[in-house]
Formats: sequence, C-alpha cells, structure tokens
Amino acid sequence: MKTILLIPCYNEQETIASLYEEIREKTPYDVIVINDCSTDSSRDVLREKGIPYLDLPLNLGIGGAVQAGYRYAVYYGYDIAVQVDGDGQHDPGQIGTIVAPIEKNEADLVIGSRFIEKTGFQSSAMRRVGINFFKFLIYCLSGKRITDATSGFRAANIKTMQLFDRYYAMDYPEPESNMLALKNNLRVKEVPVTMRQRQGGESSIKALQPLYYMLKVSLGILISSTIRAK
Repeated sequence: MKTILLIPCYNEQETIASLYEEIREKTPYDVIVINDCSTDSSRDVLREKGIPYLDLPLNLGIGGAVQAGYRYAVYYGYDIAVQVDGDGQHDPGQIGTIVAPIEKNEADLVIGSRFIEKTGFQSSAMRRVGINFFKFLIYCLSGKRITDATSGFRAANIKTMQLFDRYYAMDYPEPESNMLALKNNLRVKEVPVTMRQRQGGESSIKALQPLYYMLKVSLGILISSTIRAK
C-alpha cells in the first residue's frame, strides 16, 4: 500500500536531519516534512539535505501542520499516512508495527501507545495526569478506552485521512481527533510502542500552560464528540 510519513516541523534544526536519515535506513516509505514557519535553521537544513518538505506560509501550529500533511496525502493518492514527530521521540523502526493493522484491514486509525507494555520514556508525571484524564473523558463519551490519548505516533487509512483533511484541531489535536474518529465509527486500535525522550526542540506545552491545556483539550474532546462527517 502506498504509504507516506508526515513529519510536522517547528524549530527542529537539531533533530530533523538525523531523523530523516534514520527513517531512510529503517523504512521504505515516502516522507514529507511540514515546515510550520520555523524561526531557526530548520528550513536551511531541509534544503541542504534534500529532504522533501512543505513550507507553510503562516505558522498554523501543530494541528494545522499535520492537517496540511493529511491534505497532501489525500491529494497525492496515498493509502496510509503515518504521523511521526520531528523531535526524535518516535522510533522509525516501529513504524511497521503501527502500519500493519491497517494493511491487514483491522483498523482505520492505529495509535502507538507507550502505556500498554510501559517500556521506554513514560512522559512526565504532570503529563500522565492529563493523559489519564483524557482517557477517562474519552471513555465516558465513547465507551472506548485509549491508553495513550496524546500520542502523535499514529497511522491512518484513506477513510481517516479524508476525515482529518476536513476536520482537525489546531492545537494539541490528538485527543480531539481520536474522539472524532470514534464518533464517526472508525475502527481505532492501539499497539504497543517504545518512545524515546525528546532529542531536541521545545514542547508546545509550556511550563505555565497545563491548566489551559487541560481545559482547552477537554472542551475540544466534548465538541469533537458531536461532529458527524457528511
């Protein structure tokens, strides 16, 4: 199946080249980096290394960058799109594990979860509080358990790509898009992965934002639970 890796990139000059090299060593898939108006040298690195990329004219945030990737994948007729963070947290060697359930027609959206086997980097204590809360909220609204609701290591088939091409949250989009997929009767499956610590760059959730993050994502999950794609 025709597969592409979507890598959102905002100020990832420290990691993007080595990540691309690792992907080329470990996978046969196409790659597109979505440069979200980086203010560091990320764009120069992409050009110098010959890495395929989209250069967004405005900073859209993580959700807008990923949605641009989904739009690209739909437009060019890909069967599967895989999200991979540009900070080095996601091991390209595990992409095959995430893609396999879609290739076998067992799922429409596959989420790589660090909490099934609880190996590798488990995130900070504060993040785990938020993840557990979102897990509880999604379960209450959908009846489905997602252990790693904020994981950005995911694979989508064409049905899911078309949904995300039309509806996608701009900030902190993973929990909301998981709910959107569930409420539109897509088959969502988790597989165990081992994540690494961030290799560079900066998290989009700053030190003083946890409460804002929790409230905004919770509201987004509630809204996503009401959206039915036509």
